[in-house]
Amino acid sequence: MTQTLEPVPGQERPTPARERVDTWLADFEAALADRDAERAAGLFATTSFWRDLVAFTWNLKTVENREGVADLLRATMDTTDARGFHTTEEPTEADGVVDAWIGFETAVGRARGHLRLNDEGAWTLLTTLYELKGHEEPQGDNRPMGAEHGANRGRVTWSEAREAELTEMGRTRQPYVVVIGGGQGGIALGARLKQLGVPHVVVDRYARPGDQWRGRYKSLCLHDPVWYDHLPYLDFPRNWPVFAPKDKIADWLEFYTKVMEVNYWPSTTCTSATYDETTKEWTVVLDRDGEEVVLTPKQLVLATGMSGKPNVPELPGQDVFEGEQHHSSAHPGPDAYKGRKVVVVGSNNSAFDICGALWEVGADVTMVQRSSTHIVKSDSLMDLGLGDLYSERAVASGVTTQKADLIFASLPYRIMHTFQQPVYAAIKERDQEFYDRLEGAGFRHDWGDDDSGLFMKYLRRGSGYYIDVGAADLVANGDVRLIQGQVAELTPRTVRLTDGTELEADLVVYATGYGSMNGWAADLISQEVADKVGKVWGLGSDTTKDPGPWEGEQRNMWKPTRQEGLWFHGGNLHQSRHYSLYLALQLKARAEGIDTPVYGLQEVHHTS
Repeated sequence: MTQTLEPVPGQERPTPARERVDTWLADFEAALADRDAERAAGLFATTSFWRDLVAFTWNLKTVENREGVADLLRATMDTTDARGFHTTEEPTEADGVVDAWIGFETAVGRARGHLRLNDEGAWTLLTTLYELKGHEEPQGDNRPMGAEHGANRGRVTWSEAREAELTEMGRTRQPYVVVIGGGQGGIALGARLKQLGVPHVVVDRYARPGDQWRGRYKSLCLHDPVWYDHLPYLDFPRNWPVFAPKDKIADWLEFYTKVMEVNYWPSTTCTSATYDETTKEWTVVLDRDGEEVVLTPKQLVLATGMSGKPNVPELPGQDVFEGEQHHSSAHPGPDAYKGRKVVVVGSNNSAFDICGALWEVGADVTMVQRSSTHIVKSDSLMDLGLGDLYSERAVASGVTTQKADLIFASLPYRIMHTFQQPVYAAIKERDQEFYDRLEGAGFRHDWGDDDSGLFMKYLRRGSGYYIDVGAADLVANGDVRLIQGQVAELTPRTVRLTDGTELEADLVVYATGYGSMNGWAADLISQEVADKVGKVWGLGSDTTKDPGPWEGEQRNMWKPTRQEGLWFHGGNLHQSRHYSLYLALQLKARAEGIDTPVYGLQEVHHTS
């Protein structure tokens, strides 16, 4: 006689997807407990990717295939002691791939991640540390009381305690971390450090938080939508505009800095920084509103912007040119140039924004395109490129900002282009008439080296694209003149190209991009240190402006570098929000004396 097992009343039978995930997690945890790296690696597919953000490696590191997994585990299993693997929501299955959100613990922290299983095993695994045991952030049930009830003759109010912290920091107390750069990156990291109780100072040369935005050309606005741009802890209000104007962003950053109690020093310039290998601390010399202040932190973060230092070409004749000339980062706006002849050298985001604003006030504008550019219309990017993760419809379907960030992070850089290619193929089909007009006007357009579009260009090189909010039509229509070529020299009144073409100019704007962030390390510390850490940004994809070999992660960003105690932080608002968590946890662990053995410290293949 046989018996059919029925589900326990009130308890549903696990789905096949859940059974597969539960079995995989149990087998993986058992192999880790037995310290059997090869057995654990055998649970991965032949072609597979494991991306770890701090949890196992104290690094941002991606390994590939079973050999890479085994190597990572041999180096990290003992110290990580990962356990308690479980699903955090019901797994799903589509096209033969099971998706699962997971949680687990390590010896020192709590972690979350994402798993994709195919018929061979784990295809992709994301593991991320989000909390250190014993050093949890004061939020939720652990939020501070604020008011101190009862009678206390020695009472210190919140404002008095806050004033004391600001007054003492850098004088009677030394910060553990100094952050150079008070834009969105430095401010977001400062907020994280404050919540983790890490003594810090964020310094910036401008008089107020947000002045980096206030001082730019007046038409500047975010090209990324609001859902993509939230800062840690404090989302933009529900009525915030989709594309925030620069001055609105500036005011928000000033408000955010105060509300989040970031130790922010405005009107402060770093003049030098040196590292003592014996004491393991920095000597950072600052000019704080005319007063020299010397800080001795253990950790130094350069949050000077992903784009690094402005690239200003050195051209014959710049010293004799009688008009004005400046880099796009110093462009004051269009108002003074009504009726003037302006030559904008470059054809990416800043070039189009500046050309559009100048045309609106009646300037005579010429764009000099030196190399091909990828353009994507903003509406199409929002719908097809970002809509599933960062949009009102994504929020309505339960995709929180944190979940969206983790979904994006779970796609290994090695194969991310394969996810992007169909998106941009769909954009091309939708907007074919627009691209036909643009190219008909002589504009050299591209879709990236492998037709993967804007995001891969951004991740690989940080340049070569424009999110069109209207100015591309001015080029397509001929309202902004387009010239192809390279600038050879300036004469007193013209810009001369290598083919002999001369363009009359009252103003030349060099929208010529930026160099690697390690240029700031060379200026503030030394060229030796800049070369020691190497190039910042890029994946090693061996595509245009991203030389190989393959690195697998953004070079030197948000992770340990070859210079002890030196870190780089930056990127767009999304990256400043998401990766500031992992950088802050690495800094907090070091501040608390937690052992942080780094696996896979980045090799240096390029110095700039």
